[in-house]
Amino acid sequence: MTQTHTELSRRLVAGADDAPAILAPDRPMLTHGELRALIAATAKQLHTLGIGRGDRVAIVLPNGPEMATAFIAVAATAPTAPLNPAYRADELDFYLTDIGPKAILVAENETGPAVTVAERLGIGVLRLIVPPDATAGGFTIDGAAVGPQAAPAMAGDDDIALLLHTSGTTSRPKLVPLSHANVAASARHIGATLGLTAGDRCLNIMPLFHIHGLIAAVLSSLASGGSIYCTPGFNALRFFLWLSDARPSWYTAVPTMHQAILARAARNAEALSAARLRFIRSSSASLPTQVMAELEATFGCPVIESYGMTEAAHQMASNRLPPGLRKPGSVGAAGGPEVAVMAPDGRLMRAGETGEIVIRGPNVTSGYEKNPDANATAFAHGWFHTGDQGVLDDDGYLRITGRLKEIINRGGEKISPLEVDEVLMDHPAVAQVVTFAMPHDKLGEEVAAAVVLREGMSASEGDIRAHAAMRLADFKVPRKVLILEEIPKGATGKLQRIGLAAKLGLRS
Repeated sequence: MTQTHTELSRRLVAGADDAPAILAPDRPMLTHGELRALIAATAKQLHTLGIGRGDRVAIVLPNGPEMATAFIAVAATAPTAPLNPAYRADELDFYLTDIGPKAILVAENETGPAVTVAERLGIGVLRLIVPPDATAGGFTIDGAAVGPQAAPAMAGDDDIALLLHTSGTTSRPKLVPLSHANVAASARHIGATLGLTAGDRCLNIMPLFHIHGLIAAVLSSLASGGSIYCTPGFNALRFFLWLSDARPSWYTAVPTMHQAILARAARNAEALSAARLRFIRSSSASLPTQVMAELEATFGCPVIESYGMTEAAHQMASNRLPPGLRKPGSVGAAGGPEVAVMAPDGRLMRAGETGEIVIRGPNVTSGYEKNPDANATAFAHGWFHTGDQGVLDDDGYLRITGRLKEIINRGGEKISPLEVDEVLMDHPAVAQVVTFAMPHDKLGEEVAAAVVLREGMSASEGDIRAHAAMRLADFKVPRKVLILEEIPKGATGKLQRIGLAAKLGLRS
């Protein structure tokens, strides 16, 4: 084992040899010592199969303990690119072509489009084998060599650990390379913000092809010497069973998941009363203050809202645990990198002024791959431009007023969809809402909202519009309210404003 390997293993898998690291339903646990041994064994296998430092490996595996450990173990040798297992052939063709992996790692019995597309593109197919008596996350790799035996060199701080694409809601997805230094810094920032220790355990319900689950749940837990209970993916019906089995001290999720959990809480009183959560974390989308209050009342612990994005290896800002400040409606103060608000001319703005949120720090990507135009825009004035609009208060706490591309321009009047969301969520019958722009032939854009009602409650479009009219200026009141059984979501469970009008068939 080289010195670099030892440093990376100890930094990202930092617990005592016999301390629990990876747990999963109906599986024996994997310790930190066993995980470090798995990293070393995986490196040997990859080198033998012709995968060396710098050779990219795409990982297409279902959520669970093996997805978590495969990401960590492979990344110690080669850049990893986790992909959504639900992608169709044409999506896989785009992502694999853009990433350029030497091999793809799939489940032992996988026969779907990932294998077909990889073979057509001339990418080696490696199989992850889970022995019948394996501990949670234990595996070996099988497959034909993809090249001559590689030199036994391990990844260093400046090497790429993780390759992820942006969501691409308005343009071609951009490829974000994150170095080992980037992801280690972000894991350290999250651990410090949340006061994580070896005694903490995270219940992971987030997808592990996304930055939130990979860094906030998995790496921050392991880097603090703690443990992670890896579920097969979010399932509101099974959440309380996992809560009882895992006995976690925290979990992290997107707002739609929190809302689904709250909807089932009353039916799981026993699991709820036995739960011993130290805190709940929310990120990746704006958390309505009403949902935060309900979570805190239901679980009897603080809810910490944080702000993250792929280009920052996740966390940028976060509220603090008591006795630190928590401000409902705010995503908190800087949580690792520097955070500022900038005017279009590059001037840093004062507290109370609204502008674009910009960041810089050790967790921030060095730039999009193969995209000089995007880099010129994103890294202007010496800061990374997030594309989000916000305002800092006198305490340095950040309130996001909208995604710049999501701000509704109604005949020149600029409307924050988050402001409208907040008002509509106060209607007693509303469980979930997303405000978005719909096309209008004269104004350009008009305000629309999609709403899901609370179980057993009713409200009409007129009721909801009348409620909004009491709190909002007339031009901000949604002209169209669609009452739906479910609002379309992205692959990670986030509500998506951009493109929603077209998805719902709303035309000018």
